[in-house]
Amino acid sequence: MRRKKECVAMLLAGGQGSRLYALTNEVAKPAVGYGAKYRIIDFPLSNCINSGIDTVGVLTQYEPLELNEYIGNGQPWDLDRAFGGVHILPPYQAKKKSSWYEGTASAVFQNVGFMKQYSPDYILVLSGDHIYKMNYAKMLREHIRTGADCTIAAIEVPQKEASRFGILNVRPDGSIYEFEEKPKEPKGNLASMGIYIFGAEKLYRYLEEDDKTPGSGRDFGKDVLPAMLKAGEKMFSYRFSGYWKDVGTIESLWEANMDLLGEEPVFNVGDPDWRIQSRNPNAPPEYLGQTARVENSMIALGCEIDGTVENSLLATGVIVEEGALVKDSVVMAGSVIRRGALVESAIIAENVTVREGARIGERNGGAKKIAVLGRNITVSAGAKVGGGQILEGDFKGENE
Repeated sequence: MRRKKECVAMLLAGGQGSRLYALTNEVAKPAVGYGAKYRIIDFPLSNCINSGIDTVGVLTQYEPLELNEYIGNGQPWDLDRAFGGVHILPPYQAKKKSSWYEGTASAVFQNVGFMKQYSPDYILVLSGDHIYKMNYAKMLREHIRTGADCTIAAIEVPQKEASRFGILNVRPDGSIYEFEEKPKEPKGNLASMGIYIFGAEKLYRYLEEDDKTPGSGRDFGKDVLPAMLKAGEKMFSYRFSGYWKDVGTIESLWEANMDLLGEEPVFNVGDPDWRIQSRNPNAPPEYLGQTARVENSMIALGCEIDGTVENSLLATGVIVEEGALVKDSVVMAGSVIRRGALVESAIIAENVTVREGARIGERNGGAKKIAVLGRNITVSAGAKVGGGQILEGDFKGENE
């Protein structure tokens, strides 16, 4: 008898993340660091295995090297399976056709062969750039109960932000009668989360039709879903009420990190019943020196703290020297904050050096403007980097 999987997940992880600017110059957005020890990709991968879905295709394209290395054989997420598991799926050259992924639907369509080898009944399509915890098995059960051809996970967003999302207009039973992709004047505020479950054969057919349609953007939200709705397919919403954050901008990424802090954090990653797994580096315990002061912060393994850290998240191997202050900030792995430097309301990427007496960000009571330092750069001693400023290379600035 041929072995099969009930549901296969296709995880879209090839996004450039252009609105994260310097943070994604060298890495795909799902590989960006988050929460001191995680990457964004950890959340959908952990959700999959916690939901009992053990076959995941990860569709990569933009700057995939670090993401591929990080996922590896999937062992940290228990996805190193002999049949199933996690598979990296970059664009490839076929005999009849070869091209880059032209859109979300194109990426999945080019990997129909991968899906079919598991003979799934259902296909789960996910985005790789959101922070959330979700039981996909519950969504699948609801998809089966309603007999839907497509089920779309949805969450209510503030009306003023609704134009940023695909908006679902639904009947009282949750069935969808209209789908608007980023409407200028949205009729409602029930937003698509970019999480879809399809009947497998139905999905294959619509992807093939979309591939043959001239002028299509090869996109689920813009093309495939409206085509299914127009054809009268049975489409339902699945309402989600938990924490969900689209970390596609500097501000939203900073906010998502801050949501982890406090005695009762907005988003709790420490739930033992829904573990978020990650690939952790082999590093020694964190060290707090005699002059160190740490308040309301997350400090990863390998950090050395002799200065002050307040309301911040420090990834593996960060050094904060005596007299330095890191406040309301995210500092990624291997970065060094030298003696007397000030970092406030900032995101600092990997392997950055902020030299003695430099000033990163602004200290004021008004609206925060997040300063961003890209990877592998040095900010000279005494230099000033203002709030909202984004650096992609070494910076000398103006000394005090």
